[in-house]
Amino acid sequence: MEKIAELGVSVPRGHWPVDPQEDVEISKDRIWVDGCFDFAHHGHAGAMLQARRLGKELLVGIHSDEEIMDNKGPTVMTLKERVAAVDACRWSTKSVPHAPYVTSLPWISHYGCQYVVHGDDVTSDSSGEDCYRYVKAAGRFLVVKRTPGISTTDLVGRMLLCTKSHFVHSLIRVLSGEEGSGSPEERTKAGEEMKQRIRDYATDATGLQPGPEVQSWVGSTAAMEDDASEEMGSYRTMVTGRAPRQGQRIIYVDGGFDLFSSGHIEFLRQVVIAEEQIGRKNGWYEQTEMDYGPAYIVAGVHDDEVINHWKGVNYPIMNIFERGLCVLQCRYINSVIFSAPFSPSKAYLTNLPYGIPDAVYHGPTSFMPLTYDPYIAAKELGIYQEIGNHDFQNVNAGEIVQRILKSREMYEERQKVKGEKAAGEEAVRRREALEQEAVALESERAGNR
Repeated sequence: MEKIAELGVSVPRGHWPVDPQEDVEISKDRIWVDGCFDFAHHGHAGAMLQARRLGKELLVGIHSDEEIMDNKGPTVMTLKERVAAVDACRWSTKSVPHAPYVTSLPWISHYGCQYVVHGDDVTSDSSGEDCYRYVKAAGRFLVVKRTPGISTTDLVGRMLLCTKSHFVHSLIRVLSGEEGSGSPEERTKAGEEMKQRIRDYATDATGLQPGPEVQSWVGSTAAMEDDASEEMGSYRTMVTGRAPRQGQRIIYVDGGFDLFSSGHIEFLRQVVIAEEQIGRKNGWYEQTEMDYGPAYIVAGVHDDEVINHWKGVNYPIMNIFERGLCVLQCRYINSVIFSAPFSPSKAYLTNLPYGIPDAVYHGPTSFMPLTYDPYIAAKELGIYQEIGNHDFQNVNAGEIVQRILKSREMYEERQKVKGEKAAGEEAVRRREALEQEAVALESERAGNR
């Protein structure tokens, strides 16, 4: 590769990481963002949403593991896992892996992007220089607001320090300003900002028109945590989006979706593929008037206390608001139900806002130590389906935490650089002890099944 001091890194013709290999005509409607995108948290999605609203196409450059290590420190997720997360974002048009850490004019020009968009925080390379110095000097840099309250650094800190302060007891009460920290006025303001973020993320691929619908299920704690209840519960509409269209099969999936990883993303993608195959078999794609897919996928997201009841330690690492936004930004879903029960009972399934689902899918990832089968009702209704093994099936919140613990010293150094409190030996030993207790609990529950 040729180094161009004033412009950044160039690439010889025919060696660009993704097509096209020929230069694309530069357009103001084609926007570039880039980054590490380590963990698929909603802050990344928020940046992509804001960037997408500035144009008609969004290209997302993703730095390699090696470049990130040289400039920032170790990644938690591999490049392949990070690309999968970017590809899953509804507002991303194309992902470009191996993008240079210092944003390069030859790269953005080759892919036809007039502007580069980044948050209002400063990003520096290993020498302490601004990563966007070349595009800023060329007048091709636009600033959007950084999403507050979430970052990869913050999530790593929750794991290392084993905190629970991020937990949300009742999302509905937080959104209404009845729960949370601060004065009543501060809680009300925070709740309104959170509701606006949910509305923003419930948009289509343009980021401007209605997209997924958003509901919240209201039921008792017992109905949320176990399979003993046939409580019907009730639904509150949070965002009115695109309802199911003629002929679409209603598909239900659920989960904690903690640290919304490639394991979750690939499961959802495989559900879409499975339903496309059914649609093809049934002649869906032979009907030229159908400009939408054959399935309407509804994703239920469990409450913090429900997940912690089963998994312990300080899981979930992300609270329900954060996890719900991660699911909401995913291109493979059409509707989100916050606070969905852990076990979808017959009463719950038969009273979904869209009617009884045509299928309930579950994947190969097993993270919760259970004493019962949460999908008995779906099996009895004859609508239970499974997604088979896939490349990311073992990537879940527990696996990600273990990656952090195994490389703790490197991540702690990264935290110090970011100005975050180091975990310390005692905190890490506490985390490891709690993880061991969780494993023992899982073994005990398995023996009692």
